[in-house]
Amino acid sequence: MDGLSGTSDAVPTRRQTLLLLVGLVLVSLNLRSALTTVGPLIGDIRSDLGLSGAAVGLLTTAPLLAFGLVAPLAPAVAARVGVERALVGAMLLLGVALALRPLPPVALLFLGTIAAGCGIAIANVLLPALVKRRFGARATFMTGVYSFALGTGAAIGAGFAVPSADWLGSWRGALAIWALPAFAAAALWATQLRGTSATARGVGVRPARVHLWRDRIAQRVSAFMAIQSVLFYAMVAWLPEIYRHQGLSKGHAGVLLSIALTVGIPLGLAVAVLAGRLHDQRPLAVLAVALQAAGWLVVLALPASLGWLCATLLGLGFGTGFTLVLALMVLRAHDARHAAELSGMAQTFGYAIGALGPVLIGVVHDLSGGWTLPLIVLVGLTVPELIVALGGSRPGFVSGPAEPALAAAEPAPAPAG
Repeated sequence: MDGLSGTSDAVPTRRQTLLLLVGLVLVSLNLRSALTTVGPLIGDIRSDLGLSGAAVGLLTTAPLLAFGLVAPLAPAVAARVGVERALVGAMLLLGVALALRPLPPVALLFLGTIAAGCGIAIANVLLPALVKRRFGARATFMTGVYSFALGTGAAIGAGFAVPSADWLGSWRGALAIWALPAFAAAALWATQLRGTSATARGVGVRPARVHLWRDRIAQRVSAFMAIQSVLFYAMVAWLPEIYRHQGLSKGHAGVLLSIALTVGIPLGLAVAVLAGRLHDQRPLAVLAVALQAAGWLVVLALPASLGWLCATLLGLGFGTGFTLVLALMVLRAHDARHAAELSGMAQTFGYAIGALGPVLIGVVHDLSGGWTLPLIVLVGLTVPELIVALGGSRPGFVSGPAEPALAAAEPAPAPAG
């Protein structure tokens, strides 16, 4: 038995199941709020610290680069110490990083942001493995639950950044306050360590190697996440600017981005349930990419007065696509170890390449002198996205049969009611 697979020491009680559910949601709420609080406050941060444009760009892209660099390490860490211990460590690292990053000197802002990205990267990778091992047949539904919490956390972070800065008197307090939910998540997950053996937590176990980098299904799932990340982060960075160029006010353009970030959140649960019930997830892949392509075509070809339609289509498209990718990390894996390795691989590609999205579109804009060519590029990227999404959504499993000890699923948790 190791930290990524095997059976639990006992069938969980309702109280334990409830704590597990709350812990899963609380971790998920922390995985985007730490990042989305920076954007609304970037003007105050820049003027207070005298940051250059390049420094601001580094501040916003550093977490994504950390995601890509650290993601491959998470499965090995979890196999050594156990998923629960790794999550406790990730949340502690996140809490410390968020508490330190607003403090002087300015170097702490960057070091804290990178460290926060490392903690988030570990949790990002391990959540699919956790739901695969702890929830069994209900894993895809729980994927929808934490996808919903991810989006909610991102929206809360963005929405409360400026009001909390007003309440607390500075942007420093508005950033530091997000250390509290991270520490709360660490404390709650620490309770999951009680009553389990050392081997169940993965201590002292030499993990078997799982190689997925040459597996076609793993490659396609990873490419799907990568292209979708390019499109998503390009939207986050440039959609308001595109609509401001078309004549909308700063406030109106910002509202459109807010719509795009929130409208797809409720869809996550439905997509997760459908993905788990369907033998073939390709219809969901077609839906996700079609909505994204339609959204970019609206902003390219229709007047700015229909910006709400663009934002709605993009939000629904990314809400469907992101939840589908998370579900595929569970559905295409034999067991929790394969889920962790597939998650690590997909997120390595997804976030590392996704960080290039804003840069790519910015360069095309500078070279062309307008937004028409960048938007054509974004529409064009949905074609290869559809190809790899269909390949990754086709029924099947990643290579390597599950070992008997790894294939034994944990008993499904008792209902938390």
